[in-house]
Amino acid sequence: MKKRLLLYPLIIGFFGCLIWFIIRQGNHLKIDPTSQTNKVAVTATPAPAASAEGVWTSLIHNVQHPLALLLLQIILILLTARLFGWLANKIGQPSVVGEIVAGICLGPSLFGMIWPGGSAFVFPAEGFKNLQFLSQIGLAFFMFVVGMELDTHKMKNKAHDAVMISHASIIFPFFLGVLLAYHIYPQFSPANVNFLSFALFMGIAMSITAFPVLARIVQERKLSGTPLGLLAITCAAADDVTAWCILAVVIAIVKAASLWSAVITMVMALIFLGGMLYVLKPWLNRKILKLQSTSKEKSVVALSFMTLLFSAWAAEVIGIHALFGAFLAGVIMPAEVSVQKLLTDKLEDVSVLLLLPIFFVFTGLRTQIGLLGQGHLWAVFGLIMLVAVGGKLGGSMLTAKLMGQSWSDSLGIGALMNTRGLMELVVLNIGYDLGILSPEIFAMLVLMALATTFMTGPLLDVVKKVEENRLHASQIG
Repeated sequence: MKKRLLLYPLIIGFFGCLIWFIIRQGNHLKIDPTSQTNKVAVTATPAPAASAEGVWTSLIHNVQHPLALLLLQIILILLTARLFGWLANKIGQPSVVGEIVAGICLGPSLFGMIWPGGSAFVFPAEGFKNLQFLSQIGLAFFMFVVGMELDTHKMKNKAHDAVMISHASIIFPFFLGVLLAYHIYPQFSPANVNFLSFALFMGIAMSITAFPVLARIVQERKLSGTPLGLLAITCAAADDVTAWCILAVVIAIVKAASLWSAVITMVMALIFLGGMLYVLKPWLNRKILKLQSTSKEKSVVALSFMTLLFSAWAAEVIGIHALFGAFLAGVIMPAEVSVQKLLTDKLEDVSVLLLLPIFFVFTGLRTQIGLLGQGHLWAVFGLIMLVAVGGKLGGSMLTAKLMGQSWSDSLGIGALMNTRGLMELVVLNIGYDLGILSPEIFAMLVLMALATTFMTGPLLDVVKKVEENRLHASQIG
C-alpha cells in the first residue's frame, strides 16, 4: 500500500519535470520570419500586470464580457421575478402580476432612478439585444404551449355563446381604441407613423385578453368545472384565436409599404394558414402517433420542435410575426393528452420559469414611468383605463347578460375577459419594436395591462360574495 502511495508523486513529479524541461527549451526557439503563417501580422494583447490593481482590472473586464454580463442579468432577473411573484401570491394575485412589477422595478422607473450607475452597468443599452432575443425565444415556446392548450371540443360545445361574447368583447373595445387613437394621435404618435397604423394598434391593445393568465386564475379558484369557468375559458380561447388573427392582419398592414404589398402579405398568410391546418396537421398527427406507438419519444419531441421553429420562421418571413407561427404550431399538434403532456413537460418549465421573466424585465427596461411626470399625462392614462375597462369588461358583461347569463356570472365573465397580463405585453412590445407606440403611450399601456390584471382577483371575490349572499337568501326564503 505504501509503495503505491509513493508511486503517485513519483509519476506526477517525473512527467512534471519533463514538461518543465520542454517549456524551458522551447523558450529559446526562434520564429521563422519566412514561414507562410507568420506573413500575417498578429497583434497580441499583453496580459495584465500581476498586481492587486491588475487582478481587479481583470475581474472588472471579465464581468463586462457579454456572456458574463448576460448570466448576471439572468440571475438578477430570476431572483427578482421569483420574489415579486411570491409576494403577488401572498396577496391573492397570480405570479404574472408580480413578475410584471419586477420588470418595471428593474427598469429605469425604479432601479435606474435610485442607482443610475448600477442600472447602466447591469443593463447597458448595447446588451438589450441579447435579452430581446432570449425573451423572443421564450415567448415562442410559451405561445406554442398556449396553442396546444386550446380545447377545440369545449369551444364547439359552447360555440354560440362563446363566439358572441368573445367577438363582442373584441369589436366594442377595438372601436373604443380607434376612437381613443383619434383623440391622442396628434400628441402621442411618433412622427413617421400614419393614423391607420396607430389606430389599429390602439384597437388591438384595448381588445386583447390574456388566455393563459385567465386559465390559471380559473384553475386556482377551482372554477374549471363550473358553468362560469367553462364559458370564460371558451370565450377566452375564441378571443385569443380571433385577436391573434386580427393582430397578424394589423402587422401585415403596418409593415406593408403599400396596399398592394399588404394584399400580397395577407394572401401568403392565408396560404400558410391553410397549409398548416389542412396539409401539415393531418400528416403531423399520423407521424407523431406512429412514433409514439413505437416509444420513440425523442423523435416526437424533435419533430415537434422542428415544426415550431419552421412555423415561427415562416410567419416571420411572411411578415406576420414569429409568435403567430409558434401559436399556430401549437394548435396543429395532436390533441392526445399524452403527446401534449410530453411536450408541455419539456417546454413549460424552461419558458415560464426561465425565459418569460426575461421578457417581463425586458418590457420593464423599456417602460419609463418617469415620462408621465406631468398631470395631463396621468389624465390620459385615466382615459386609457376607462376605455380599456369599459370596453372589455363592460362589453363582455353586457353581451353575457344578453345571452341569458345571470348578472353575477356576467360580471365574472367580464372580469376574467378584462385580464390582459402577458398577452397585452406581447402586443405592446410588437408595437414598440415596429415604432408605432411612443415611449409615453407604451408606459401607459403597460400600466393598464398591470392594473386590469390586478383587478381580476378582487372582482371575482365580489362575484363570489354576491353568489354566497344570494344562496343564503334563497335558503332562508
